[in-house]
Amino acid sequence: APQVGTKKVYIIDEVHMLSKDAFNAFLKTLEEPPSYAIFILATTEKHKILPTILSRCQVFDFRRITVTDIVDHLAGIAKKEGIEAEAQALHIIAQKADGGLRDALSMFDQLVSFSGRRLTYQDVVKNLNVLDYEHYFQVTEFLRQGDVAGALVEFDTILKNGFDGHLFVAGLGHHLRDLLVCQDPRSANLMEVSEDLRKRYVEQASVVSRALLIDGLERLGQCDVQYKSSKEPRLLVELLLIQLCRAGRPKENGSEPAAPALEKKKPEPSVTPSAPAPALAVIAEELAMSAVAEPA
Repeated sequence: APQVGTKKVYIIDEVHMLSKDAFNAFLKTLEEPPSYAIFILATTEKHKILPTILSRCQVFDFRRITVTDIVDHLAGIAKKEGIEAEAQALHIIAQKADGGLRDALSMFDQLVSFSGRRLTYQDVVKNLNVLDYEHYFQVTEFLRQGDVAGALVEFDTILKNGFDGHLFVAGLGHHLRDLLVCQDPRSANLMEVSEDLRKRYVEQASVVSRALLIDGLERLGQCDVQYKSSKEPRLLVELLLIQLCRAGRPKENGSEPAAPALEKKKPEPSVTPSAPAPALAVIAEELAMSAVAEPA
């Protein structure tokens, strides 16, 4: 055990996993602790510790480091080392670290070794395999305009860049959540992004309807659950985008633009027509509607 002065320090990790008998034996030790020992109990589930043990301890609650604190720390290191780092680049590193300063420092060191003395947002996005914000802003704009073709093409571009469709679903859900947060000034500070990016969120949030955001979050949550079990995950996401485009399409005279009436052809007596697959029928209908809605 490490020593602090004349005392030995005993660190018990994940103390909540001790058995009941071990807890009782340890309690007797804490009631009359030896003068030469210091006990440090570490756990992620404090509520499982016996109250009689907690009452004999000094409790220190450790929380995740915020994105802002990590960015400030990285900015200080960059300034000290003479490295020019963009604010958005540092925010991406901090968000990717997920509250771990050691992980953020490791990523920062690796990126500087790769990029040199200038660290840009594009370098960080490329090397950390992070989906660029621009894709989410563009997809949301297509959803708001009801542009089915645009949304599908943008999703295809994301897949061709090597990103997983499940990652896109999770990222789009996070993007819509941030837009919903930005629609109220009281909650806008909940976003941990750079100031320039915050302004873009506020700008887009002012033109996107709350109904579209809420509906999108609900449908994205369902898609997230169904994605791994789906045999056609790409089609699942495409249907999701089509449904959101239908919800976000601007209405004319209080109603959605009507689809053109299709002339029904009588089938030949010797041929039995087969119904198209539901998914393909929906896609065909939406593409037809979007084509009619576009100006000549």
